[in-house]
Amino acid sequence: MDPTPSPSTPPNSSTQPETYTSHHLTIPPGLTQSEFNSLQPAIAEFHTYKLNPQTQCSSLLAQHINASPDTVWSVVRRFDKPQTYKHFIKSCTVSEDFEMKVGCTRDVNVISGLPAATSTERLDIMDEERRVTGFSIIGGEHRLTNYRSVTTVHQFVDDEDDGKIWTVVLESYLVDVPQGNTEEDTRLFADTVVKLNLQKLASVTEGLART
Repeated sequence: MDPTPSPSTPPNSSTQPETYTSHHLTIPPGLTQSEFNSLQPAIAEFHTYKLNPQTQCSSLLAQHINASPDTVWSVVRRFDKPQTYKHFIKSCTVSEDFEMKVGCTRDVNVISGLPAATSTERLDIMDEERRVTGFSIIGGEHRLTNYRSVTTVHQFVDDEDDGKIWTVVLESYLVDVPQGNTEEDTRLFADTVVKLNLQKLASVTEGLART
């Protein structure tokens, strides 16, 4: 936590008030107002980050999936197999004694053409009951410094349509803006990667749901 300034802190001190993201106040593209209203508590709980607006950026994206949340979660939860739905991962390796629990790590190789080659990532959250997972990048050759991400999987039921079930996946991130880049450029790049991953997650899990 940031140190609390003493009463003697000079007025021109570099200490700044803590700033937090406000994703729970803005509807992500693709969600209805009703869905957003239902998801606001989860967004506030899981997708809120302490942010330095001068050096970091954050975003929240959503994806509708015509599959059950159990089917979607069965793919999302596999920290050791992100390449199942993440477009730009060529391979992923874990240790021989790998156990999927908070603190475990994976080493990811990224496809050529991106401003990255490798990424070492740590599992920060794994809540099987509430279908919440999250990771942070802790090493590797890439430009996503201090990248943290949380993904949550949510069930919706339409009682007026014979109890039709669908899933909404939310994914948020916080990342440093690289020196020489703008916040807009950084968010555009990260949003594009996350959006393509979520679209592939929908394709993969909707395919599983049909089998």
